[in-house]
Amino acid sequence: MSTVDKMLIKGIRSFDPENKHVITFFKPLTLIVGPNGAGKTTIIECLKLSCTGELPPNARSGHSFIHDPKVAGETETKGQIKLRFKTAAGKDVVCIRSFQLTQKASKMEYKAIESVLQTINPHTGEKVCLSYRCADMDREIPALMGVSKAVLENVIFVHQDDANWPLQDPSTLKKKFDDIFSATRYTKALEVIKKLHKDQAQEIKTYKLKLENLQTLKDAAYKLRESIEQDQEKTESLKIQMQELENNIQNVDAKIHNTESTLKDLRKLQDQISTKTAERGTLFKEQQKQYAALTEENEDTDEELNEWKTKFEERIALLESKISKLEREMNDTETKGSFLKQTINDYIWEISKLQTEAEVHSSLKNERDSTIQKLFTRNNLGSLPGVPFSNEIALNFTNRIKTRLMDLEKDLQDKKKSIEMELKLAWDHYMDANDRWKEIEAQKQAKVEIKRGILKRIEEKENERDSYELQIANVSLSHIDEREKNMRIEVERKTNQLAEREFESNIRQKQSELYSIEQKIKALNREKDIMAVDSEDRVKLSLKKAELENHKKKHQKIMDECKDRIRGVLKGRLPPDKDLKKEITQALRALGNEFDDLNSKSREAEKEVNMLQMKIEEVNNNLSKLNKDMDSRKRFIESKLQSLDQQSFSIDSYIKAFDMAKEKRDVQKSKYNIADGMRQMFDPFERVARAHHVCPCCERPFSAEEEDEFVKKQRVKAASSAEHMKVLAVESSSAESLFHQLDKLRIVYEEYFKIGKETIPLAEKSLSELTEELDQKSQALDDVLGVLAQVKTDKDSVEALMQPVETADRLFQEIQTLQKQVDDLEYKLDFRGQGVRSMEEIQLELNTLQNTKDNLHNDLEKLRDEQRYMENDLSNIQIRWHTLREEKVKAANTLRDVKKAEEELDRLVEEKSQLDLDEKFTMHADSNCESNTMMSIRYVKCKLGGPDSHLAEAIGPLSKEKEKLLSDYNNLKTKLDCEYEKQAEQKRNYQQEVEALLHVTSKIKEYYDSKKGERLKEHKEKQSLSESQLQSCDTRKQEILAELNKCKDLMRNQDQLKRNIEDNLNYRKTKDEVDKLTVEIELLEDRILKIGGVSTVEADLGKLSQERERLLSELNRCRGTISVYQSNISKHKIDLKQTQYKDIDKRYFDQLIQLKTTEMANKDLDRYYNALDKALMRFHTMKMEEINKIIRELWQQTYRGQDIDYISIHSDSEGAGTRSYSYKVLMQTGDAELEMRGRCSAGQKVLASLIIRLALAETFCLNCGILALDEPTTNLDGPNAESLAAALLRIMEDRKGQENFQLIVITHDERFAQLIGQRQHAEKYYRVAKDDHTV
Repeated sequence: MSTVDKMLIKGIRSFDPENKHVITFFKPLTLIVGPNGAGKTTIIECLKLSCTGELPPNARSGHSFIHDPKVAGETETKGQIKLRFKTAAGKDVVCIRSFQLTQKASKMEYKAIESVLQTINPHTGEKVCLSYRCADMDREIPALMGVSKAVLENVIFVHQDDANWPLQDPSTLKKKFDDIFSATRYTKALEVIKKLHKDQAQEIKTYKLKLENLQTLKDAAYKLRESIEQDQEKTESLKIQMQELENNIQNVDAKIHNTESTLKDLRKLQDQISTKTAERGTLFKEQQKQYAALTEENEDTDEELNEWKTKFEERIALLESKISKLEREMNDTETKGSFLKQTINDYIWEISKLQTEAEVHSSLKNERDSTIQKLFTRNNLGSLPGVPFSNEIALNFTNRIKTRLMDLEKDLQDKKKSIEMELKLAWDHYMDANDRWKEIEAQKQAKVEIKRGILKRIEEKENERDSYELQIANVSLSHIDEREKNMRIEVERKTNQLAEREFESNIRQKQSELYSIEQKIKALNREKDIMAVDSEDRVKLSLKKAELENHKKKHQKIMDECKDRIRGVLKGRLPPDKDLKKEITQALRALGNEFDDLNSKSREAEKEVNMLQMKIEEVNNNLSKLNKDMDSRKRFIESKLQSLDQQSFSIDSYIKAFDMAKEKRDVQKSKYNIADGMRQMFDPFERVARAHHVCPCCERPFSAEEEDEFVKKQRVKAASSAEHMKVLAVESSSAESLFHQLDKLRIVYEEYFKIGKETIPLAEKSLSELTEELDQKSQALDDVLGVLAQVKTDKDSVEALMQPVETADRLFQEIQTLQKQVDDLEYKLDFRGQGVRSMEEIQLELNTLQNTKDNLHNDLEKLRDEQRYMENDLSNIQIRWHTLREEKVKAANTLRDVKKAEEELDRLVEEKSQLDLDEKFTMHADSNCESNTMMSIRYVKCKLGGPDSHLAEAIGPLSKEKEKLLSDYNNLKTKLDCEYEKQAEQKRNYQQEVEALLHVTSKIKEYYDSKKGERLKEHKEKQSLSESQLQSCDTRKQEILAELNKCKDLMRNQDQLKRNIEDNLNYRKTKDEVDKLTVEIELLEDRILKIGGVSTVEADLGKLSQERERLLSELNRCRGTISVYQSNISKHKIDLKQTQYKDIDKRYFDQLIQLKTTEMANKDLDRYYNALDKALMRFHTMKMEEINKIIRELWQQTYRGQDIDYISIHSDSEGAGTRSYSYKVLMQTGDAELEMRGRCSAGQKVLASLIIRLALAETFCLNCGILALDEPTTNLDGPNAESLAAALLRIMEDRKGQENFQLIVITHDERFAQLIGQRQHAEKYYRVAKDDHTV
């Protein structure tokens, strides 16, 4: 058994962190005595922490457990507990736990810094140290001591605050007992077994599914092997047929090659004839057209006509040169006229704009004058002269109007300040009155609150007194005595009834019957083990029979499902089982041949349809490509137009934009040329004027002043012309750039137009023709596919039928094999003996006995439940009896409470009277302290009669005065606000009119500043000059046009003569070419006649091609069939090599054995669960009986009172099927059994808790003889403390032969210490004392 030897404490609670305090624990008793607060309980806390790692209650996460740094005057203190103990195996071990407490800026930090176990190596004698985490140390030490952590915490080392845990709430009691019994661990074990049983049941289902899957794979493997054999036979026959077809195809190919070469030569000659015939026809038509177009047929020779044509070119060249010169002059004249027209239009537009602005300027001046008149008249600003006003007069009037606006603004501000002063004075009067009213109101509220509190307390006490009187009135002491007497009689009757039922004898009888049945079950199990010798053969026989029956059911099910379909395929016949597969295979082969023929035809038709679809797709792609190309060109052109800032970005506006750009370029160029010409005239004009002193235009003589003025004007115009030239150069360059950019887009636009109008319509027409042809071919293909689908449906139905037929045939073969195996096994077992019972019969009898056993067990449980019910009923009646006794005591207490409440009421009434007198006195004193302005209020206070009405009457006049002042303030504010708003509205109206006048004046000034009147006059002069220049340009244009038409007419006649000569030459050349082609065609036709006719050769070639196609189709069909067969063979072989088919027969049998063994193991697991469950129940019952026996003995030896005979711990199962118990401590008082919690005194509670701990230590601490008692005499009187000491002495006396028994007692009771600290048990004891700071 494990014991503790020594313990070192340093820095824990009151123990000094600088000194080491060592305690040696003696056997059998270690006694520690000392006053309260000396540190005795700290020793128990250190023992518990060392062994379990649990901090004591209310240790604040270790902060209050370690020596406080503030007491030590340090920022950090360290604590250490070192415990040396012997393990359950007798080995010495030292446990060291170290801690640290650090004072931070705002908090303290606790930390466990080291956990070490020290031991001695038995071989070397050296000290060995092992460091652990705290959690590992907490598990290791209880294991070394041989007890659980729960026993160490709740039995051996119990803190003084937790010493009464057996009488705490039920949930805490249940948790501690469950931990002590380790019930949770065993309950979890049962749950694991139950879960394992459930998982294995799920595995059994999985194994069954796997077995079914393996059965399916086994059937599939058999079918694959059979298919491989059939396909190999068919492949060999087809290979022979293919060899013959290949020889025939080679012969046909040789004939086709010869015929094709002959046909190729013929077609080449025909193509040449066709080409030359078409060329001759074209030239002949051209010859006829040329002859018809001749004006006259010339008789001259070709040489003469060519000579005439050469001289004619010289005359034509002279005329063309003159026409070109006139056209250039004509273009220059037109350009100049266009420029002048544009200039005139610009002048007209500018003049109209300036005239409109002049009219607007005149109207604004009228509006300004009228506004000034209105403002002067309305505001009495003085007299006015007649309209219209000049600008200086209007400006003077406007300044006077602004001055008036500033005066109005100043008056408005003065008005606002005066209003604020009047309102502030009125508000100050109101606030003075309000402050006086609040002061009186506060005094009133204070008195009212005090009085209300006293009245409320009087009312509460009256209610309390009335409730007590009501309770006394409802209670009848005589009635309570009578009820108590009747309840005592009922308790005696229930006790007698419980004794008459003789539950114990009936339970013993049922237990003996249960024992006899268990013996019979054991005998049958032995017989069952003897029969297990033949179990393998019997299992095989049962498995084979089950498999045979399963195969028969599957075979019959397949036949029932496929019976009608087989008759449909075989035209009403249903063959025997052995011939079924053969006949179905023959029917499938016939349908397959028919399907192949139709399939070849459908492929040919489908090929043609696919070709047409490809052509349509190609045309669609081309159309899509063209549309995309067209869209890309369109987007390109539109994006370019957009980048050139054209007003319309549509491609349709390109031509218009191009023409406008061209016209704009010509106009800008013409403007630039005109301006350049005018600029070049300014210098010569100046030189002529200076040299000859005359006008260069009209040659009028100049005086000196006129000459200087003329030169000055010329220079001004030259300067402005240079600036104008720069602007025109920029505009001309911009127009030229725009034109070139648009001209580059012209090719893209022409391509876009060609695609949209020519290419896309042709492609759409071709698409329409191909679509029509595709519809015809698709209709033909649908007809073939309809017939093919019907044949395929029949073929698929037969193929679908093949699998169940093959499965049925395989099952039929396996049924024959299994039947033979079953017969052999039955013969073998019958040979060993027929008289022995089967395993099923033994199992049936076992099940019957087990059911009988379960029924007896249920009857036994019912008897126990009935016994428990009657005991609980008796307990309830006893509780009600004790409740009546408590009611009697309660009634006496209520009488005392009534008397006490009446005394409290008298005291409160006196306080209320005194308060009324004080209030009268206060009101009279206040009335003498008021000022002269409060005469009416003082008069009211002097006249106050009652204590509740004095302050209320004084407040009335003040409240009315306050309300009157507030009303006067509001009326004054409303009146002044109206006056201010009226004056502000007048100012706002005047300001709006002034702003309108200023806006008009600014526009008039803006017009004068821009000098638009002078510009209007200048533009009119320039317009008249440009119109005269345009008239002279038009005259010159008419002269050039007349001369140009004359030259063109002469040129036209020369062209007619030249054309006639050329037509004669061309006609003669075409006629020669036609004659040459006619001779070549006749020669080619002679060669064709020598070779033979084309139609004959084509017919022979067609016949040979058809024969070759037929042979190829047959050969391809054979190849396809062979490839299908070979593919099936290789696929089936690969399938057979797959993991799922490998060793399928062996895997199937192994899975079957695994399923049966797992089922048997699962049944054994169920038996083990039941056995463990019953063992746990028995263990719990035995332990509880042992604990209650020890508790009863100790209580009767220790307790000196007469009201409680003994105590016990009662446990109840919380539900059917669970092993969870609830616990409660009961006390036996006479014949009544009552729950002790809430009904016992503090001393009884302490004594009961100590006795329960002693009993638990006796029961569970087999390997640990330690028990620590901290202040066991708390709340115990003298006799009970003495009896407890005597009980502890008896325990030590009983354990004196036990070497490892240790009792550690901590107490401050010197008498108790003397009683148990006898010399034979303890030669010395520890006295713990405390100095000013530490222990």
